[in-house]
Amino acid sequence: MYVCSCFQVTEAQVQQHADGGACTPRQIASACKAGTDCGSCVRRIQAILGRGACPRRDLADQGQPVLAALDEAA
Repeated sequence: MYVCSCFQVTEAQVQQHADGGACTPRQIASACKAGTDCGSCVRRIQAILGRGACPRRDLADQGQPVLAALDEAA
């Protein structure tokens, strides 16, 4: 099912990017352009992102520096 009809981005593609570490609609947009044209899909993207764990969010919730921890993990 398409999440973003402007760029033909599917729910599975958004989930793939989320599994790859994208935690925000902006990060999804950077990965596949979804949400950058009309914007009607941003709420749907937010809902998809809200379903899974986000390593960056988990680190932030623990009070740890997010970007430094990701760089070290790479």
